Amino acid sequence: MINRLFVKASIIAGFLIFSLTANSADLSSRQSALKSIQVQINQQQNSLKDTAKQREKLIALLKSDEQAIAKAAQKVNQSQTSLATVNTKLRELDKQQIELASLKTSQQETLSNQLSSAYLAGNHDYTKMMLNQQKPAAVERMLAYYQFLNNARIKAIKQLKQTSIDLDTVKQQQVTAQQKLNALVIDQKQQALQLTKEQGQRQQTLTQLQRTLSSKGAELEQLQIEEASLKRIVQQAMLAAKANPTMDGIASQKGKLKWPTNGRISKRFGSSRSGQIVWKGAVLAAPEGQNINAVASGKVIYADWLRGFGMVLVIDHGKGYMSLYGHAQTLLKQPGDMVKSGESIALVGRSGGQREPGLYFEIRNKGKAVDPAYYCR
Repeated sequence: MINRLFVKASIIAGFLIFSLTANSADLSSRQSALKSIQVQINQQQNSLKDTAKQREKLIALLKSDEQAIAKAAQKVNQSQTSLATVNTKLRELDKQQIELASLKTSQQETLSNQLSSAYLAGNHDYTKMMLNQQKPAAVERMLAYYQFLNNARIKAIKQLKQTSIDLDTVKQQQVTAQQKLNALVIDQKQQALQLTKEQGQRQQTLTQLQRTLSSKGAELEQLQIEEASLKRIVQQAMLAAKANPTMDGIASQKGKLKWPTNGRISKRFGSSRSGQIVWKGAVLAAPEGQNINAVASGKVIYADWLRGFGMVLVIDHGKGYMSLYGHAQTLLKQPGDMVKSGESIALVGRSGGQREPGLYFEIRNKGKAVDPAYYCR
């Protein structure tokens, strides 16, 4: 038993070491790329054309950083879910153990009382009972009574034996569950450490990217490129949505939907963003890692990184309606997944180059952005 546990622990440890080594190699590669770009920026700071090239390289690096963060955050989220499951199982086993231990004590007392009663009644020679002067009916009743007591004792012994077996099984399950819990705790600590490293790398990349967007003109150009990217994705999503004609849309739920996450609306639909560009959705300021929930049932038709919006997920609700969730830390669903209203689909983050955590949320009808405040309360 000890050897099997040792082998199992060795396999888990080996997997963690391999995973961390692979992640560290990838992180080192991106750190090296960032240093190279930093040198080029310093050498070519006065060249607008070269700065634009470096900006594109930094955006590509930011994408890699944020995808790495999404991967690490997803592992942390999975570990937390597993930890909760194992903890629930342990609580159930603890409850079972208490109940079985109490039952065992009760059964032992019952059997003890039966044996004491049999002892106090003394031994009976059934042959003498048959030959003495007692009436046959009385003898028959007495024999039936003793047979009943014997059967009761046999039944009590069997029940006690089975309870003891069940109790031993539960104790072994508790040991196994506790070992799994300990391994998960170690795994989660390693994953959290990797997530912190990835976030640090992203911050360095983001700082360099901001240096290339120092002018208003460059910032406006960047926003226009991002808006064009989003428009392209929406058009692709509309084409994909045509394959799902059976869903009912959300027109009948106007004013009844819940916001996808708890938070403060920091940017409202239609408010100015920069120049002539306005917000096509709402930004909800919320804690990083908080659940993002689907506002209505539907089918995931896009789940990937998008320039300016980070980790983005789009859900088709039918009848031309779709909802979009951006700046996520990680996505919990994949294209093709069916989701229910209120189901967790992502975690709040700051992807897309955001400095503060939050959720960018849109509702569109036939490709046109509509105010989500009309639908959510």
